[in-house]
Amino acid sequence: MSGFFSRYKFAINPQEGVLILITMVWGGTFLAVHHAMTVSGPFWFIGVRFATAAVLLGVISWRVLRGVTWYEIKAGALIGLAIGLGYGLQTYGMQTIASSKSAFITALYVPLVPLLQWIFLGRMPGLMSWIGIVLAFGGLLLLAGPEGGEIAFNAGEIATLLSTLAIAAEIILISASAGKVNVQRVTVIQLAAASIFGFIMMVPNGESVPPYTPYLLYSAVGLGMASALIQVTMNWAQRSVSPTRATVIYAGEPVWAGIVGRIAGERLPGIALLGGALIVLGVLISELKLKRKKKVKSHPSPSAPQ
Repeated sequence: MSGFFSRYKFAINPQEGVLILITMVWGGTFLAVHHAMTVSGPFWFIGVRFATAAVLLGVISWRVLRGVTWYEIKAGALIGLAIGLGYGLQTYGMQTIASSKSAFITALYVPLVPLLQWIFLGRMPGLMSWIGIVLAFGGLLLLAGPEGGEIAFNAGEIATLLSTLAIAAEIILISASAGKVNVQRVTVIQLAAASIFGFIMMVPNGESVPPYTPYLLYSAVGLGMASALIQVTMNWAQRSVSPTRATVIYAGEPVWAGIVGRIAGERLPGIALLGGALIVLGVLISELKLKRKKKVKSHPSPSAPQ
């Protein structure tokens, strides 16, 4: 056993550690969004949530916003569109399908990220990353507990399936622009773009502004603060964390969502707990690095014939 660990190096850098903490917050927002959908339409809530986040972060970052560049505007707008599509379509789908089925379909973004980064960025994932992704994906399937393992593609399921492409695109776009933009500026822009997208989509979805309730206000402000924290941290951390590793870390979201749900009174079956364990194992294995033994060059002894 000691020989196995001597061949591998387990290391989590500060950026990866922060992403794990952010994923805990991210998973904790699931219950709040679920309850908010009882008093609001999906796209109105998405619009208000990200508008709140954009305003909060904009107030903090107003000095650095003066130096915004066209590249940051374009990058932020594209990422914001992906965020709006991902969150909006997923929320829309949850109106007509069970949360377990939604989680199963959304899990597809896990293998999509390394495939998309290979196609568009030319970055081939390493062996340990692939093993971690397979384990995390399998764990997500068990955690979601799909009914009969089959998906009937109704409108809600198609919307959720499309949201996985948007989520994968968001991670790829953030990594593609990382290091070329100011984190605060691009985050404000992408949050504002996601908000605008949500409000625009109210029209084709036939939504109207819901009646005011204190719970709706608290949910929008609280989740807006969480969104600002999540997005600025993702932009900062993915400057040094690869899309594949970031994706495996993000795969822990349903684990934390399940923990919050349990505290709120929900009880996960044993098969779901096994799935959560596989996700954690996938995160750990993806962080293992194979140590390559350095070849020692043999030098002839002074007495040896030349």
